[in-house]
Amino acid sequence: MTALQTALTRLPGWTAWFLCAAAGALLPLGLAPFDLWPLALGGLVVFVVLLNGSSGRRAWWRAWGFGIGLYGAGVSWIYISIHTYGNASAPLAAVMTALFVLFMALIFSLPFWAYGRWFSRHRLGAPLAFPAIYLLGEWLRGWLLTGFPWLYLGYAHLDTWLAGWAPLLGVLAPSLIIALSAGLIALWLLQPGHSPRRWALTLVVLLLWPLGAILHRVEWTQPQGQPINVGMIQPNIPQERKWDPAFFQPTLDRLDHLSEDLWDNDWLIWPEAAIPRVYHDMLPYLEALNRKAEDTNTGLTTGIIFDDPRQGVYYNSVVGLGPALGIYHKRRLVPFGEYVPLEQYLRGLIDFFDLPTSIITRGPWEQSGLQIGDTGISASICYEVVYPDLVARSAIDRQVLLTISNDAWFADSIGPLQHMQMARMRALETGRPMIRATNNGVSAFVDHHGGIEKRAEQFVETTLEGTVQPRSGLTPFMRWGSWPVVGMCVLLLVLAGVWRRRHS
Repeated sequence: MTALQTALTRLPGWTAWFLCAAAGALLPLGLAPFDLWPLALGGLVVFVVLLNGSSGRRAWWRAWGFGIGLYGAGVSWIYISIHTYGNASAPLAAVMTALFVLFMALIFSLPFWAYGRWFSRHRLGAPLAFPAIYLLGEWLRGWLLTGFPWLYLGYAHLDTWLAGWAPLLGVLAPSLIIALSAGLIALWLLQPGHSPRRWALTLVVLLLWPLGAILHRVEWTQPQGQPINVGMIQPNIPQERKWDPAFFQPTLDRLDHLSEDLWDNDWLIWPEAAIPRVYHDMLPYLEALNRKAEDTNTGLTTGIIFDDPRQGVYYNSVVGLGPALGIYHKRRLVPFGEYVPLEQYLRGLIDFFDLPTSIITRGPWEQSGLQIGDTGISASICYEVVYPDLVARSAIDRQVLLTISNDAWFADSIGPLQHMQMARMRALETGRPMIRATNNGVSAFVDHHGGIEKRAEQFVETTLEGTVQPRSGLTPFMRWGSWPVVGMCVLLLVLAGVWRRRHS
């Protein structure tokens, strides 16, 4: 037993738990706006080391501590939504945020019971089983209970060599490479020694980094048609005034004023729910906009709540006017913000469960999307853009990505910047340019490599103009989705299991 292993066996349980929580809190520092990815890698190494030799129950307990640190530091901005805009008292908002963090940490920790039960005491547990279990957990959190695919390791590597893997296998690919790297570093720390097998594994993992840089030079998609001039508005409507009837006309006046100098563009984009009333109540206004768009030959898209009188339901939608054709209804909804789980029990308890937009119905999974001229637009509304496979499938026969959002719910926190980072990853995964129009930022033009070409300052009333080049063709990730990475993780678990049986 090495000195490090001996020290770990003597470490008091609560000390180890708090060290795991501190390690988890390092991971968000690798994401926007900090972008200190070596700290995230270091936190993961500490986590693997602290799991070494743990039983199933102890591994779960320590993983829960890691998850509390991860979500406590990474999604603390949820408190702002509950307290500031949900009108919950500060103590109640703190309790609700803490419950959310504890629940997400529990979901995070459950797979690590299996790691402690079968792999934590074996030599190849750290470099093989740990990355597989960590990544299967990330994938699981993307769809379990509608999913919360936030704080993935791979987002920290949009601007490193590992970004080249994203068009091939999605954001989970750089996540897997980071987890492999952490497991391998932990192996060297825990069990110093030399063997051909260990050096071969080290060489493979090290080669994955420069190979990502080579892959980043590959153009998976091709330009299609002519560049398109696009203007967007960022109205910066205060969230507390958004649905205030007294602020309705000033909102329309602001939208019209900001758009005045943008009608000479090919496209004009307004953000999520820019028009603060339902679709059928705004038909005269929409008809006037439609005439303006036809007269100027400008395809206008705007967010609006679409009311379906026949079914008596409401959708969070983006509609096209003038040369812009079609309507898209949001498919992935925000719990409590757009719908209330267990509605019959929670409605009316506190204002947070009665937000004005918490009446939204999920849109159909199969939708044709928007079209302006010869260009197909893959639209996503706010939260939807954080779902890699959803965006990739929607973009298969589309040439431009469009996402509209209202991140005013999170004020001046790290939430909107994390959201922007995830949107950039969708552009990289699909090889498509992205237009991101928001109420108060971050509004931006993103190229097909995920780089920001132009962006507006946050929290200001402004406009932004740029050019997008439509692109066609499919990246490998668009063809296969996340399944190859999931398959790789299963294979790593099988290899670790075979090794365990042979050397038990």
